[in-house]
Amino acid sequence: METDILDIEPFEISSIRPPTENYSLSFRLTRNCYWNRCAFCPVYKLGAKYSRRSLDDIIRDIRRAKVIDDFLFDRGFGIPFYSENDFARIRPLVDEVNRARWEAGYLDDEHDASASLPPGTDERMKWFLTWFKDYPDLEDSFQHIINWRIGGGKTCFLGDADSLALKPDFLINVIKEVKKAFPMVDRFTIYGRTASASRVRSSKDLKALARAGLNRVHFGLESGSDRVLDLVSKGETAEDHTKGCRRVLDAGLSCSVYVMPGLGGEELSEEHAAETARVISEISPDFVRLRSLEIFPGTPLEDFIHEGSFTEASEETVVREIRQMVESITAETILYSDSASNLLAVNGKLPDERKEMLEEIDAYLSLSTREKLLFSLRSRLESFNGQYGGLTEDLHQMILPMVHNGKIDGEGVADEEIEAAIKLVRGKLMP
Repeated sequence: METDILDIEPFEISSIRPPTENYSLSFRLTRNCYWNRCAFCPVYKLGAKYSRRSLDDIIRDIRRAKVIDDFLFDRGFGIPFYSENDFARIRPLVDEVNRARWEAGYLDDEHDASASLPPGTDERMKWFLTWFKDYPDLEDSFQHIINWRIGGGKTCFLGDADSLALKPDFLINVIKEVKKAFPMVDRFTIYGRTASASRVRSSKDLKALARAGLNRVHFGLESGSDRVLDLVSKGETAEDHTKGCRRVLDAGLSCSVYVMPGLGGEELSEEHAAETARVISEISPDFVRLRSLEIFPGTPLEDFIHEGSFTEASEETVVREIRQMVESITAETILYSDSASNLLAVNGKLPDERKEMLEEIDAYLSLSTREKLLFSLRSRLESFNGQYGGLTEDLHQMILPMVHNGKIDGEGVADEEIEAAIKLVRGKLMP
């Protein structure tokens, strides 16, 4: 039976999700972050409020996603397969749906995200917030379904920030509803806080989630140093990290952890790297993912810099931290550098590929100061191009004087100008 066009409505999408879930179908079980005190995090600092959604609301969204998926198939999408070309076909379809709903007397809510921003919001934050929507519209929902189908149509992420804070039965019911609507989904993942895994959820709870179909929990460890964790108001300890992650692994769930080189600044750099390596060695997570620190406007960490209590780690210091971690981690794990905030693409299995990763790092450290600057600029531009599919006009104009014979060589350009270009590019990258 063909989908009734009047039944088509947008659903809420978890904009903040791990890179490995970029192609996952996503639903919001909660909105935003209840902790929201981490000094480095800009995501929820502009008025976003935490709330828990009802099971009825989530089931409604799952059904809306199913309706859109069916409607796209009715209109010839996915035959013989989904592709990037399908995105160009969305706009006329959205216009048709909106016109039909308007003619039938439906008055759909409209949300202007920019209207809710505090006066004087930094331009860099405005740029990021164009990519994160609390209330996606119909076009966003269509794009999300197509993106999921292009990615294989088998994975689902349940957000937002800490789904382990929810009662297991609630999460289990959501998983059941998703499976009912989308039986092809065979992997479910969530974000969690190690404090929830170690202090709130029991081993019995976690095993029940594993039996229900949850596959992986993503944890933001950030650091294994209690001094660094306290400095940035993480609200968790190294013991929470170790106990929580081990409890998840023992329950039969996969554990993916994120660490943040540079988070200790220049002052706590060595301790940050050493203690993080120690905690990872004790946990033996399936994956360790690097997210080098970026200082965002309006965050407490930016205030620390202005106050003089925190010195941002240089790029070389950050690379040396990564080197120390790669050299010191004794656990069997897979390390990924899958964030645009990272300077180097250091990837591999530890301990098997330790030597190759160290060689990659040392190749950078052996460069001259000028060569490091040019390397950084090229690396950041490549990341930007990968994220956005091309350069913005301001970036294009800035790097134009540095390009000769189709290559960025910086000839005749002062170090300060290259540093300014790097800063501009980094300011637009999403970690």
